[in-house]
Amino acid sequence: MDECEDVPKDFIKLKSEKLSVDEVSELVISPYCGAVSVFIGTTRNNFEGKKVIHLEYEAYTSMAETEIKKICRDVRQKWPSVKHIAVHHRLGVVPITEASVIIAVSSPHRAESLEAVTYCINTLKASVPIWKKEIYEDEYSWKENKECFWANLEK
Repeated sequence: MDECEDVPKDFIKLKSEKLSVDEVSELVISPYCGAVSVFIGTTRNNFEGKKVIHLEYEAYTSMAETEIKKICRDVRQKWPSVKHIAVHHRLGVVPITEASVIIAVSSPHRAESLEAVTYCINTLKASVPIWKKEIYEDEYSWKENKECFWANLEK
């Protein structure tokens, strides 16, 4: 495979269907890379002593996609050796144990892909307009990300 046939790509998807770790990780595999790092954020069954039934996500889709593209550009500036980046986020209802977000990054060596994946999830939570609603047994709660910059503006 010629290097020009494997140009760096970003794969961004917001969808209501179940996310696939295999699908996302396969998107970023490259013969030029010895590392693929993956982060999977799943729905847990509890929060601060409350039983969580499921999560629900809503997004301002076009703005969320734009912000994720910015994250990908930032990753490429910080870690120029990164080859491919995939960010898939689920919308709607996400049952217990299922993935809400999957991020995969390929690079020639592990350090860059691991650092890039960490940067991606932390920045996504801080800047992308995706909102999470936790549904408990007898109530619900909209959750703000503590990392989210606009959540702290009015405090």
